[in-house]
Amino acid sequence: MKTAIIIGVGPENGLGAQLCIRFARLGMHVYLAGRTQASLDALVSLIEADGGVATACVTDAGDENQVTRLFGKACESGPLALAIYNVGNNTPGCIADMDADYFTSSWRTTCFGGFLFAREAVRHMQPSHAGTILFTGASASLRGKANFGAFNSAKAGLRTLAQALAKEVGPDGIHVGHIIIDGAIDGEKVRKRFPEYAERLGAGGMVNLQGIVDAYEFLYRQGPSAWTFELDLRTSLETW
Repeated sequence: MKTAIIIGVGPENGLGAQLCIRFARLGMHVYLAGRTQASLDALVSLIEADGGVATACVTDAGDENQVTRLFGKACESGPLALAIYNVGNNTPGCIADMDADYFTSSWRTTCFGGFLFAREAVRHMQPSHAGTILFTGASASLRGKANFGAFNSAKAGLRTLAQALAKEVGPDGIHVGHIIIDGAIDGEKVRKRFPEYAERLGAGGMVNLQGIVDAYEFLYRQGPSAWTFELDLRTSLETW
C-alpha cells in the first residue's frame, strides 16, 4: 500500500481533511498531520468507517524534530508516494505596527515549515526515484497586498522554494507542484469564522472544495512526460 502524508489537517469540511479522504479512497495509507488530536482522531474514524486506512500524527510544521519523526513513522508503512504541505493560516497586519515575532511566526509556519517538510519528503522519495510533493498556495503567492505583508512574503517564499525544488528533483523522478487558491474556500473555516463574508460571497463566489481536491488528484496522476508545476484556481466571479 502506498503512503501519503498530508500536513495542515483540520475539521472535516476543510481542504486538508478532504484531501485525506480523497487519497484514502484511492487506496493509500494516509498519515494525517495537524496540531489538534481530537480533529485528527475524528477524521481517522471517518476514513476507517469508509473502508480506508489512516493514521493520526500530531505535528507542529515548524518543529524540525516533529517533522522528521512524522516522516520516519509514516515511511515504515510503505513507499512514500505523496506528500502535501497544506499549512499556513492568513496573518494580516500593517507592517509599521507589526511585532517581529508575529512576522517571524508567519514565515516559520508557512515557508520554513514547507522547507522542513519538502526536505524530508525528498529524502524518502529519492531512493525509489518516484513521488509527488504538492504545496498549497494563495493569491498572496504572486502579489503583495496592503496589510498582509507577513502572509504575502511567507507564501511567496514558499512558492519560490517549491519552484526551486521542482527543478532540483525533477530529474530524480519526483514531481513537485504548487496550487494557487485565489479566493475564499467554501469550507468550514470561512463559514464559521466569517459567516457574513461567506453569505455575501455566496457559494458561487467561493472556490469549491471538491474542485480544489480534484486539482490535487490531477497533479498526482500526471506522468513525467507532461508534468504541471503550477495550477491556479478561482471562481468565475473572481477579479484578477
